[in-house]
Amino acid sequence: MKKRHLLAPGPTPVLPEALLAMARPIIYHRGPEYEALLARVREGLKILFQTKNEVLLFTSSGTGGMEGAVVNTLSPGDRALVIRGGKFGERWGEICEAYGVQAQYIDVEWGRAVEPDRVATALKADPTIKAVFATHSESSTGVLHDVEAIARIVRTTPAILVVDAITSLGVVDLPMDAWRVDVVVGGSQKSLMIPPGLALCGVSDKAWAMVERSRLPKFYFNFTAERKSLEKNQNAFTPAVSLVAALHESLAAIRAEGLPAVFSRHDRLARATRAGVRALGLELFAERPTPALTAVTVPQGIEASAIVKTLRTAHGITISGGQTKVKGRIFRLAHLGYADESDVIVCLSALERTLNDLGYPIKLGDGLRAVQEVLARAG
Repeated sequence: MKKRHLLAPGPTPVLPEALLAMARPIIYHRGPEYEALLARVREGLKILFQTKNEVLLFTSSGTGGMEGAVVNTLSPGDRALVIRGGKFGERWGEICEAYGVQAQYIDVEWGRAVEPDRVATALKADPTIKAVFATHSESSTGVLHDVEAIARIVRTTPAILVVDAITSLGVVDLPMDAWRVDVVVGGSQKSLMIPPGLALCGVSDKAWAMVERSRLPKFYFNFTAERKSLEKNQNAFTPAVSLVAALHESLAAIRAEGLPAVFSRHDRLARATRAGVRALGLELFAERPTPALTAVTVPQGIEASAIVKTLRTAHGITISGGQTKVKGRIFRLAHLGYADESDVIVCLSALERTLNDLGYPIKLGDGLRAVQEVLARAG
């Protein structure tokens, strides 16, 4: 028998309280019990997003929220600036192009973070740009982009800043109102510790003004209709009731731990993981790494697929390999959501044995020692 460990960047392990909530009998989504549940969830989401405004909730993957962010704020022929430095930055451009939005790109080498000055230069060169689309934590590369610096630039222009925070929300600080980020998109299957199926969209007053003028087609992902329903503690369409019940539990857990403690925990686990990886002689792929996951460059002489397969079959640990441009070049170790120190220790121990089994020259225990030293210093 092998105990299974899910250490991929999404979906992530589910909070036990959330599992129990989903096992309860279903309730009617137009009844008073659900309305009371949704009222509590609405308040919890405002705390998580650090916003005074309504956070919209849709039954979909996070990509649904991304699509909603495009079709509710822009009109045919509008110009948008897309920061493209990974698979999910590329997705912003693909959605824009699908709806006739003219996308202008800032291409960033995978593994590097965008230089905010490039955003400023692009906006100055083309003042007709209506929106800037960015990814906070690019899970395909392990990079954390400097959204705070980008927001300082965009907020001085008529454009809005739209951020994919699916892998950063609840991992690293993203105070939506304080930074004046206009649309923040989240998803349920990452740091929120519940299964995939809910998209979350925070919308600023500046973005709502653009929603009122938007002429792109929309039906299900209609921000105005959803906000109107939420104000009555309802959803515009039938929601994933059991997932909303699970979300209530995860928001309660985050609130009990406190956002600063949540961010500190993720930072501690990330630093410990990276120390362990470096102690094994491996290189980090990201120049500005996200606290959500660690992307590791595959060492010469070893196949990335062999590392992923051996960890899964021999040690019961599921991690992720690289995608598209970096397929075969990196592997990714997640430490977000329902994760603690024991997950990092188990992961690095198994990684040591995997590399040893595959013939890569390491000294067993070096990675674990480095992990323990970071955790011990953190208290």
